[in-house]
Amino acid sequence: MKLHTLLDLRGNIPTAVYVTGGQVHDVNLLDQLALEAGAFYLVDRGYLDYRRLYLITQALAFFVTRAEQNTRYRRCGWRRSDPAAGVRSDQTVRLTGPKSSLRYPAPLRRIHYVDAEKDLRLIFLTNNFQLQALTIAQLYRARRQVELFFRWIKQHLRIRAFYGTSPNAVKTQVWITITVYVLVALLKKQLPSDPSLYKILQILSVTIFEKTPISLAFSQYNDQSLQPDPCIQLSLFNL
Repeated sequence: MKLHTLLDLRGNIPTAVYVTGGQVHDVNLLDQLALEAGAFYLVDRGYLDYRRLYLITQALAFFVTRAEQNTRYRRCGWRRSDPAAGVRSDQTVRLTGPKSSLRYPAPLRRIHYVDAEKDLRLIFLTNNFQLQALTIAQLYRARRQVELFFRWIKQHLRIRAFYGTSPNAVKTQVWITITVYVLVALLKKQLPSDPSLYKILQILSVTIFEKTPISLAFSQYNDQSLQPDPCIQLSLFNL
């Protein structure tokens, strides 16, 4: 089973979620997206398909992805790079592969960036020619929020066992998990105290059967009230 998610990085809210079998390739899900003009789509190399990327360009949207090592291209121009900021080169290129050149006939921007923090050399491809090269690299780095989203789901909304094995039963349980995350994330945006998602889950777990307005429930709790009282803890050893 695969969970394909389009995450809005402005609020870490999933805007599109698809549950498929494990045999479905990630890139096929690009066909399901309703592309928004002016939006940036940050995708990894698993979604590298030049025909589909060209559809993003035709929809007046932007993408940032990583190039494959064997990408064939011809340099058409270049911009001043900033090695001190990690930008080794900033080029305008055209694909020259027999298939890629037909699937993406427009110019592309190829950025060579060195991530000194992780000691990585990254080659980005984008159809945006206005933003600074460093901004493009930082945009792609923000894609890590998708990984953090899945990590949070696995840690705090664990699916320990499936109550059914049919596709409908499995998808229903996964959708319930995603729905819980979205509701908690939306609640977090509305609370003035800006608690963590984990803290919100803690408070909801101890007030689940109480008929209390949500704003009042969160005003009654603080970090100290969620900690166990040491006076009522049993001691195994007389230390």
